[in-house]
Amino acid sequence: MRPIFAFVNRAGECKPYRVGKGMQGKPYTCPRAANTEKDKKDMEEQLLNELQKIRELTLLGIKKALTMTDASLLTGLSKSHLYKLVCAKKIPYYKSQGGKLTYFDRRELEAWMLSGRIKTSVELEQEAADFLVADR
Repeated sequence: MRPIFAFVNRAGECKPYRVGKGMQGKPYTCPRAANTEKDKKDMEEQLLNELQKIRELTLLGIKKALTMTDASLLTGLSKSHLYKLVCAKKIPYYKSQGGKLTYFDRRELEAWMLSGRIKTSVELEQEAADFLVADR
């Protein structure tokens, strides 16, 4: 008699099946049942991580003065790149009383992010037409 194994169908149910000669000697196991506690812990951990991210992003929306980490989340730039921009004075920033911590004003940072607007081709054509008309 061939041994019985288990598989998980699309509904997540464990169903037994028999295997061919090459698989004999292995016991009947249900993959879902064997990992239930581990799956629960993994899922719990994932949910806690997601809740932590949501909390951080919610607090980020409320803050006016942002730390380097907050600014990195807001802009999508790495901390090291932000430090380079601060060092080169290419980004508006504030220093703490002792000069150790770097802070950013949320509005100034957003204005800085939106400062490099590129004109559309329609705007460029209109500007060229206005220039030609004004020149005459």
